[in-house]
Amino acid sequence: METIFIKTPLGVAKIVGDTDGIAEISVSDEGEVSDTIPSVLQEAVKQLNDYFDGKRSAFDFKINPQGTDFQQKVWQELLNIPFGKTMSYLDLSKKLGDVKAIRAVASANGKNPLWIVVPCHRVIGTNGSLTGYAGGLWRKKWLLEHESTSAQQSLF
Repeated sequence: METIFIKTPLGVAKIVGDTDGIAEISVSDEGEVSDTIPSVLQEAVKQLNDYFDGKRSAFDFKINPQGTDFQQKVWQELLNIPFGKTMSYLDLSKKLGDVKAIRAVASANGKNPLWIVVPCHRVIGTNGSLTGYAGGLWRKKWLLEHESTSAQQSLF
């Protein structure tokens, strides 16, 4: 596995992956930015930079997140939430076929290892509130506003 750190508007992103795909993307407030980018991570870096520059609304590099079967199912459903849209935890649970699994769905959402790429930031409370985001609610708010602005700009 290769690991690098890149600067983003929301902090320093850690990207981990190999030829099987990107296994982890996370963000923190600090970290030393990498000088070189291994070839296996270059496409992910390019696409993330394009996203932050408002030039990309979807990712198509190979991903390889590690988790339980249930977590994988939740993360796969998160990929279906369109850019610039949100979904409640309750609606996500319904889509997965079990409204009573809302806590398990929220837990799997919180363990998403692919920040931004698997868009857990698009899941909100039933009342529209910004709830539960491992990267901090201010980052979730920034991401949703970034996607909303980009979506509106593309209409004109």
